[in-house]
Amino acid sequence: MQVASKSSVLDDLAALGLGRRLLTSPAEMAAYGSDALTAFHERPLAVTVVESADEVVQIVRVCHRHGTPFVARGSGTSLSGGSLPLAGGVVIALNRLNRVLRLDPATRTAVVEPGCINLHISAAAAPHGLAYAPDPSSQSVCTIGGNVAFNSGGAHCLRYGMTANHVLGIRAVLPDGELVELGGASTEPVGPDWTGLFCGSEGLLGIALEITVRLVPVAEAVHTALAAYDSLEAAGDAVAAIIAAGMLPVAMEIMDALAMEAAEASVKPGYPACEALLIVELEGERDVVDADIPVLRELLDRSGATAVTFTEDPEERALIWKGRKSAFSAVGWLSPDYIVQDGVVPRTRLGEALAEIDRMSQGTGIRVANVFHAGDGNLHPLILFDGNVPGALEAAEKLAGEILALCVRLGGSITGEHGVGVEKLAYLKLMFAPEDLALFHGLRAAVDPDALANRGKMLGPV
Repeated sequence: MQVASKSSVLDDLAALGLGRRLLTSPAEMAAYGSDALTAFHERPLAVTVVESADEVVQIVRVCHRHGTPFVARGSGTSLSGGSLPLAGGVVIALNRLNRVLRLDPATRTAVVEPGCINLHISAAAAPHGLAYAPDPSSQSVCTIGGNVAFNSGGAHCLRYGMTANHVLGIRAVLPDGELVELGGASTEPVGPDWTGLFCGSEGLLGIALEITVRLVPVAEAVHTALAAYDSLEAAGDAVAAIIAAGMLPVAMEIMDALAMEAAEASVKPGYPACEALLIVELEGERDVVDADIPVLRELLDRSGATAVTFTEDPEERALIWKGRKSAFSAVGWLSPDYIVQDGVVPRTRLGEALAEIDRMSQGTGIRVANVFHAGDGNLHPLILFDGNVPGALEAAEKLAGEILALCVRLGGSITGEHGVGVEKLAYLKLMFAPEDLALFHGLRAAVDPDALANRGKMLGPV
C-alpha cells in the first residue's frame, strides 16, 4: 500500500471539521507523547480529540485510505506502552466519549462509550443496587475502552473475573473503517465469541465505540480481613491454603513492607507493622459471610499470621483499599523512578516465587516493592531505581526480565492484565513458539493486513 504524504493526511483530517480539536504542534501534543510507562516516548503526526463515534469512524477511514497508522487513547494509564503514540501516526483521543448511554436494572446491563471512566459505571448503577465488578487500581481514572483492550482485572477479579467476563457486546470500527456488532445484550451468546477475541487484543483489531457490560448486585455484607506475616513467602503460602480449603474470597491481595511504607507515606491507611500484609475480603449474603468469618480466621491463624483483624466498617474498608490501590503511585515517595511488572504464577507456587524475587532483590541490591493480586497469582513487583545514576535503568530492566522469566519457568505468564504493549515484546518468545506467533500474526492480518491499528504493539513488527 502506498503511504500518502503527511500534508495530504492532515488535509483530509482537517476537512472533517475538527477545528481546534485537531492538534499538530509539538506543544499541543506533548501530553500525548507517552502513557503511564514514561520510559517510552514518541511524537505522533497528529492528535484528534473526538466528540462522537462518527468522528472516530471518519478518522479511521482517512487513516486507512492513506495507509497511516493510528492508536486509540483513553486516559493513558497503560503500564506497558499500550497507548504509546506512533511516530508518523494519528492518536484518536476518546476521553470526550464518556457517557453511560443506557442502563437497564431489569437485565443488569449498561451500554457505555469507550471514554467512560470505570468507576463512573458503578456510580450510575448504585441507585439500583448494582455495580460494575472489574476494579483496576486506576479505576477512578482509567476508561472502559482501555479496560476492554487489555482485559483488565483488579483486586476483586478472583471471584468476579476479568473485563472479558463482564462485556456482553461491542460496537466497533475495524481498521478499514467497517462498523461491526460483536455479541449483544444477551448473557447467552450464540456462535463464535468475537467479543472475547476483541477483549485483550490491545487495539490491534479496531476501536470499540459502544460497550455493553454486565452489572452485578451490590453485596449484602462485606468483611475485610488484615493478616500480618513475618515473610512474603508465608503470606503467599496462606493464599494457597485458603483456596485449598475450598474458600473463594472476593479478593486476596498482598503487600510487602516496602509497599506498605509507601502507602503510609502517601494515604496513611494505618497498616500493621510487618514484613507482609494479606488483605482478604469476603462478601455475599450476610448469613454466608458470618459463617465464613470464623473459618477464615482459623485458616489465617494456622498459616502463621502474627495478627489478624476484621472490619465491616465502610470507612475503614475504604481506607484499606485506598492504601492498596495507591501503591503504584505511592512508591514515588520512596524512589524517583520505578518499573512495574505484571507476571503471573500458579497460586500453588506463589510462596516460591516471592522467595525467589526477594533473593533476586538481595543479590542485585535493587529494592523491589511487592503488591499483587495474590488470589490469581498476578504479581506486581515495583522495581525501584534512580534514572540519574548511570546504568541504573538497564539494571532494573534486566531484573524485570529475570522476574518475567521466573514466572514462565514456574508455569505462569509474562502478563496478567497490563498487556504486552511495547514493554514485553522481547519476552513473547518465552511463552510462544514461532508457530504460535505466526498464527497470531495471521489472525491480525485477516482483520488489518496493513497493520494500521496500534502498529508495533503486542505482537511487534509485522
